[in-house]
Order: sequence, then structure tokens, then C-alpha cells
Amino acid sequence: MSSREDETLARAAVAALTGQLELTPKPGLPDPRDLGARATRQDLCSLRWSAKALTPGLAAMAAAARRIGRPTPELRTELGAIGRFTEHSVTLAGGGHRGALWVLGFLVAAAALEPGAKGSEVAATAKRIATHPDRRAPRRPSRGSSMSAKYGAAGARGEARAGFPHVRRALDALAASRSVGASEPYARLDALLTVMSTLQDTELLYTAGPHGLRHVQAGARGVLEAGGTATEAGRAALAAFDDDLHTRAWSPRGTGGLLAGALFVDSLPVVVSSPIRVAA
Repeated sequence: MSSREDETLARAAVAALTGQLELTPKPGLPDPRDLGARATRQDLCSLRWSAKALTPGLAAMAAAARRIGRPTPELRTELGAIGRFTEHSVTLAGGGHRGALWVLGFLVAAAALEPGAKGSEVAATAKRIATHPDRRAPRRPSRGSSMSAKYGAAGARGEARAGFPHVRRALDALAASRSVGASEPYARLDALLTVMSTLQDTELLYTAGPHGLRHVQAGARGVLEAGGTATEAGRAALAAFDDDLHTRAWSPRGTGGLLAGALFVDSLPVVVSSPIRVAA
């Protein structure tokens, strides 16, 4: 049974995901604009609704971490079972957010294990959870795992097992943009583009191949090199990049979930119960 602290962590994670959804313009990703095929208001409403459907599953993940108390194989297996059940619930609520569920799930569990931790500490604990194999995971390959095997991309599993390096990169980008006076939306867009500029997005590899991945990474770097989204030149580069990706129907979906993870970690610490010490 989840506690008030577990519910607080889950709501903070969903708020981070919803905050990511509200950013605009997000190249190749749904956002609040109502521009026909680009992203309808109904699409965004469905994504908001399905984001809220993650709350019980994320709270259950936090509760499992708090109950088990250490980043053990048992915890990894339980998180996998909860995650797969939550995926089914989210599908019934309209779908979406599969990648974000696993990013946020590991980070929520890590935050429950280490109350008061933030930044790289949370990512390091998430890594210790993800290092263990999920013994009950289905044997069938996923689209992401197939692309990882074909192209050597880290994929979602590799990202988690490496301690979410792109979550950490996004946190650094947020801090850098804020330090020079960028408003919060621009800081978040710069963080998104920072992730996009280097992430080996397996969904993008599936739809656009290695050439498409390199094209998207270069486009994101171009916006940052133009000065970032807080500058006039950067915003012009962002608009051109956004138009280009929508014209090509290329969507770097993995970046949105990782930015949501960074926004969640950035919001810590939250009010939680007394610390649980994690064994080395």
C-alpha cells in the first residue's frame, strides 16, 4: 500500500511529465499548438489524461522501493511487474508515455530509497536498481531492443544502466540556462535540445534510420550553437528545425521522457518519510 510520501513522489513525477508536454515549440513532438496534423488539442488532451493514469503505478513503485529498502534484484523484478501493469492501464487511458513511465519509474523508486537526495545521487541509485535483470520480463524483443541490437544504440535499458546520463545532461543544461537569466520555458527547451543533440533515440532509428538520427542531432546542436532558445537567432533556428521535423514526420520521442525525468529530479527533494539507508 502506498503512503502519502509515495503519492507525493508520483504526483511530482506526473507534474514533471505534464510540464514537458506543455512546452512549445518542441521539434517533432506534440505540444499545445493546434496546427492540424502537427498536434491537435484532442491529442494533447489524451496525452495529459494518460499522464495522470501513471500516478497509481508510480506510487506503487515508490512504495515497493520503500518497503524493500535496497536496490536489490527483488526490487528490480517488482518494478518490472508494476510497470507492465501500468502500461496496460495507460493504454486504456489513451496510450503514450511508455518510455517516460520507465524513466520516471526508476527515478521515483530511487528517490523513495534516498529521501532528500537530488541530481546525480538519484541517478546513481536508479542505476543500481536498473543494473539487475528483470527476471520476469517477456522474452519477445521490443522495437527499442531490436534497434539497440542492430545499431549498437544504448536504448532505454542502456540509459538506465548507465545512470541516466541524458537526465544529468538535461539538469546541467537547465542550471546553465537559468544562470544566465533565461526564463524557465527557454531553459527547459534548451535542456530538451541538449538531450536531443546526443541521444541515440531508438524510436527515431526505427522510423528514420541512422541518417535521420544524425540529422536530428545536428539540428538540435544548430539551435544551441545559434545561442539557444532565449536568443532571437536561436528561436529562428528552432522554428526552422521544428518545421523540418514535422515535414519529415520524424519524432524523437525518447527525448521527452528523459526531459520529464530531469524535471522530476530537479523538483526534489520533496516531503518524504525518514531516510532509508541503501546498502552499498
